[in-house]
Amino acid sequence: MADQELEARPKQHATLPEGEFTQEGMYFAPAVDIYDTPYELVLLADMPGVKTEGVEIDLKDDTLTIMGKVHDVSEQGELILAEYRVGNYFRTFRLTEVIDQSKITAAMSDGVLKLTMPKVEKAIPRRIPVTTD
Repeated sequence: MADQELEARPKQHATLPEGEFTQEGMYFAPAVDIYDTPYELVLLADMPGVKTEGVEIDLKDDTLTIMGKVHDVSEQGELILAEYRVGNYFRTFRLTEVIDQSKITAAMSDGVLKLTMPKVEKAIPRRIPVTTD
């Protein structure tokens, strides 16, 4: 991850899994940043317009699925100019055995989803003390 440069890009359509959604609408792949610390991975996903109650996170067969549903913007009034496309968000990630899947936590704030994924104890680096005989 450290070798990649981050750049601002327009929204990308999400690559949806096999099958079809039962809900209509456009889906985008949320932009994410993933930070690796000695104890955990932290994933930040940008999903503007998504409220906490509109977030669904599923974990099945080592696949983490994030879905964000945008509230209806038609309540805002008549749209006369649109420079920003509105749609739901969908993205999947494959988790390895390094992540302790039972301890994953999630929080949503200001359109940013934060997933904290602790590492299993054997994956946490540690120092081995050296003693004198």
